[in-house]
Amino acid sequence: MPRAIADETSAHDELRSWLRVVTEIAGAVTLHEPLSVLLNLLARSAGELMGYEFCAVLLADEGRGMLEIRGSHGLTADYESQVRSSLSFRLGPQPAGETPSSRAFVNHQPVAVEDVLVDPAFRPWAEFAMEAGFRSLISVPLLVNGRAVGTLNGYRAQPCQFDQDEILLLAALANLAGTAIETARLREREQETIGQLQQLNASLRAQTMLLEHAEQIHRRLTTVALEAGGLQTVVTVLAGLLSRPVLVEDATLGVIASAAHEGQTVDAPSSEVRSRQSASPDHDVKGDLREFAPWPGAQPDQWRTSVPVFLDREMVARFWLPGRPSELSALELRAIEHAVVVSALELLRDRTALDVEWALRGDVLAELLADRPTDSTTVVSRARSLGLDLRAPHSLLVVRADDAPGAPDRASSDQRRLLELVRESARHLKSSSLVTISGNYVVVLVPSLPAEKDTAQVSTEVADSIRVHCARRLHGATVSVSAGEPCRDVGDYAGAFRMQRGALELARLQGFRDRTVTLPDLGFYGLLLQLDEPSVLSQFAEETLGPLRRYDEAKHTELVATLRAYFAHHLNTMETAAVLYVHANTVGLRLRRIESLLNLSLAQPESLLRVKAALMTDDVLRLRQPQPAD
Repeated sequence: MPRAIADETSAHDELRSWLRVVTEIAGAVTLHEPLSVLLNLLARSAGELMGYEFCAVLLADEGRGMLEIRGSHGLTADYESQVRSSLSFRLGPQPAGETPSSRAFVNHQPVAVEDVLVDPAFRPWAEFAMEAGFRSLISVPLLVNGRAVGTLNGYRAQPCQFDQDEILLLAALANLAGTAIETARLREREQETIGQLQQLNASLRAQTMLLEHAEQIHRRLTTVALEAGGLQTVVTVLAGLLSRPVLVEDATLGVIASAAHEGQTVDAPSSEVRSRQSASPDHDVKGDLREFAPWPGAQPDQWRTSVPVFLDREMVARFWLPGRPSELSALELRAIEHAVVVSALELLRDRTALDVEWALRGDVLAELLADRPTDSTTVVSRARSLGLDLRAPHSLLVVRADDAPGAPDRASSDQRRLLELVRESARHLKSSSLVTISGNYVVVLVPSLPAEKDTAQVSTEVADSIRVHCARRLHGATVSVSAGEPCRDVGDYAGAFRMQRGALELARLQGFRDRTVTLPDLGFYGLLLQLDEPSVLSQFAEETLGPLRRYDEAKHTELVATLRAYFAHHLNTMETAAVLYVHANTVGLRLRRIESLLNLSLAQPESLLRVKAALMTDDVLRLRQPQPAD
């Protein structure tokens, strides 16, 4: 074949090879091939077109200041790993000098090394190149709009001179590669943006659905609130929204509403479980939600989630749901939140109505307890409108909080709290009752039903139930209650109140706490309280204690106080001296002075009985004096 024809055939073959490479690269870009696939294709195409044993496409990681091998042909995995862990492709000045790739990238000019063993500039990496199996290399920048994005490197196993034509062809291929890389990157960013937009759109749709469902929840529960459907309706709606049973208990742990789901109900943990395992840092907690397990190692279906309901910082109720807070979705949490708010409104509505009712009842009771004469017809009529028949016998109970020894009386806020607790206890009685505040006392009027034979025993049982209920809710504090015989006439209540109030105070003076007090329990005190001749009692006390009081006033002594301490400590002189902070001889001298003034001997039983009776009568008279009311 003539040389001219052979050259022309070779040129056609070379052109076809270039066209094939261009078509493959364009096809890869058009088909949205991943960037890694495109880069490996570029490296392989450069090796085949230019006759290089090895080829690599390096892209810049400007954040790290490095060129990284992202596509290759013929290079071993060990070589690429060593390159990644070395500093050979760092951009910018390096202690050992810049690599050919970094110079080509920074200067936007091809850099060729004909023999890595001879070129002084390549000496730091010569041994490294020999291990990789190449003796010469050329690096041309990948330029996009005048900006370098990486380099295209060709490696030969033998020393080689890179003529100008080869450099131009490689540069042309690098330009094509740069355009393809930028297009692929744009495609990737586009797909990433599309993916982000799709995620955002899906998130917006989900949020829209959540808001729509939340609005439906809000409308359903708000409708319940506006129609005053009651707590049971709220619980029924919530059980349907959550597809699980719901139970609500009040602050006394009594169930006040519940709703089943598909025949399943939920029970609340026992008080022992709650005290042993209230929420700790390792328990799942969401806001006010708490979780409880009945015992260690309990199964998931045995866990319970609790949600408190507050009114003015006071917990008035608690929701119980099966499962754990972590199992609740955002929409379910929203439903619970709305249900708690609506439940608080329902409970507030009930409490307000009850407060009005109790205020009316309290007015009637306050009028019955007043010392002034009462228009019985008016009081009976008002009581009848409240469901009470004052023509029937009623038991009167007097309640007072037990103060710690030496502590002042409780504040009015504590009295209101005690009133609320007694009201709660009275709600559970089987018939209507009246409750009000009088001074430091809460007074309860309870009907005595005809079927009940021992009305005094029933009165005591009601008093005991009030004490237990209050003690459970007062967190360690206690109350005492006095109970007496039923009142059978409207005019009996004022006197009965004074008598039982006195009984309660006498019990307190004797150190009783958390007791139900009756007049028989007080012995002689109880007998004195029932006497209706205060003038006779006053004369008896004055005849005995009058000389001692006049002496104390004139001489600034404490004979009466010494006498009280002497009896309180079982006639023991040493104990009396200790409590009065005086010497025992001083107590002896005072006792002899008392005997002299009263013209009696405390060694005689009759004299002791007389003085003791006088002191007890004085106590009763002081308690019968009118006391200020709130």
